[in-house]
Amino acid sequence: MFGLFEKRRKRGRENAAAPRVAEDMRVYAIGDVHGRLDLLKKLSGKISEDRAANPAARYKLIFLGDYVDRGSQSRELLDLLSEGPIDGFETIYLSGNHEEFLLRFLSDTSDASSWLYYGGANTLISYGISASPLQNDPERLIAIQQKFRDVLPESHLAFLRNLETSHVEGDYFFTHAGVRPGVALDDQSPDDLLWIRDEFLASKADHGRVIVHGHSVRMRPELLANRIGIDTGAYDTGVLTCLVLQGEGQWLLQT
Repeated sequence: MFGLFEKRRKRGRENAAAPRVAEDMRVYAIGDVHGRLDLLKKLSGKISEDRAANPAARYKLIFLGDYVDRGSQSRELLDLLSEGPIDGFETIYLSGNHEEFLLRFLSDTSDASSWLYYGGANTLISYGISASPLQNDPERLIAIQQKFRDVLPESHLAFLRNLETSHVEGDYFFTHAGVRPGVALDDQSPDDLLWIRDEFLASKADHGRVIVHGHSVRMRPELLANRIGIDTGAYDTGVLTCLVLQGEGQWLLQT
């Protein structure tokens, strides 16, 4: 849809130093996949081509969360990601709010109808469990919960339970949803890192580092002075976005 292009972020202050990562490291940050293994495979091909054309001492791959729900291949995606780090990359897996939704369902069905409606039903179907996004019968939800516990591989569960909520690389702070303006990055609550939206998106504040996030769908990536948003609604648009960083450079790869 957008292809591969380069775009430099405009600084809010004319003389401010550009954000940077190490010159000898190339960083790839991938937005919300949401069960679209097909798109991740296409994007992986673009990343491989980019890596071959841009040799570096180190390569880091950062996933911004929301691997499950909405798309039809959540199980297959977790099969791949739970195998461990991707060859040749230092790999960081961050959690999204949909992973939290899924883990909560395993022990508590009180909010299960919301999870099913917002894509959880697609995840269950990928595991062979019949589910409707409009299911709200308490007994039926408990039965579905038990089936899911029975079929969820231990490797998938371990992967989901060990996800991080943030990662710092150079002048960038990577997280799923964003940060609470006015709160130091070290003091951010996990709830805000996974769920915040309006207060963060509207803020013009300098957060101390440039925040790289997903969670809030936009038709085009947002490269702003204080944040970079790369959730382009892959499950619906077919556009999965990857931010590439090296030194002061910023580029985008997309399906």
